[in-house]
Amino acid sequence: MSEIILRTENLVRTYQPESVKPVRALRGIDMELKKGEFVALMGRSGSGKSTFLHQLALLDRPTKGYIEIEGRDVSSLNEKERAKFRLDVIGYIFQDYALMPELTLYENIALPLMAIGQSKRSYDKNVRKIVKRVGLEGREKNLPSELSGGEQQRVSIARAIINKPAILFADEPTANLDSEAAKVVLEVMRELVDNYGQTIVMVTHEQDDGKYVDRTLWLKDGRLEK
Repeated sequence: MSEIILRTENLVRTYQPESVKPVRALRGIDMELKKGEFVALMGRSGSGKSTFLHQLALLDRPTKGYIEIEGRDVSSLNEKERAKFRLDVIGYIFQDYALMPELTLYENIALPLMAIGQSKRSYDKNVRKIVKRVGLEGREKNLPSELSGGEQQRVSIARAIINKPAILFADEPTANLDSEAAKVVLEVMRELVDNYGQTIVMVTHEQDDGKYVDRTLWLKDGRLEK
C-alpha cells in the first residue's frame, strides 16, 4: 500500500469582506495524496482550485479543518514554523515564474540554498545537476530576460526542487506558455515523478494537461466532485 504523504479533513476557507456576506471558497474538502503521485486540480474559474492549493502549500490558513503533511499536523504551526516547513518540505512553481530579474539562471536556482546559508562550494554540484535535469545546460549565466517563457518556467521548476522537497505545488505552470513550451515543462514534471519519485499537485485549466498526471481531482463550488 502506497504511503499517504498529504491528507486533509473537512477543509474550509471562508472570506469575510467588509460589508459583504461571507464568501465560502472551500466547503469541507477531504483528500488523500500518495507519495510519488502527480495530481491535477481542475475546475471552472472560481471553483476553489487556487485557494485549495494555497492551503496545502501553507500560503494561507484554513478557516476550519485539518492538513497533515508527512504525518505532521501543519494546521496549527505558527508563522515561523510554517516558513521553516515550507523551506524544508515544500516546493512551489508560480504561474508567472517569479524569478529575480537581476540574478542569473544559476543564481535564481541557488536562491533557496543561499537563503539557508549554504556556501557556493557546498551547493554548486547540486545546482549544476538540477540545471542538467531541466535541460538548461550552458545557460547558467543568462538573465531571465534572455530566456524564453518556457525556459524561465524550467528555471522556476529547478529552483523549486533544489531543496529536494517532499511535495511540489504548481499553480497553472503552463498558463503563460505556448503549446510546445507547455509540453516541455509538463514532460520535465512527469520525469520528476517517474525517475525521482517526486510528488506533485498542479492546478491547471488545460484538459490536455491531464494526460501527464496520474489522477485528476475536479472542484466545483469549493467542493471536490465525486
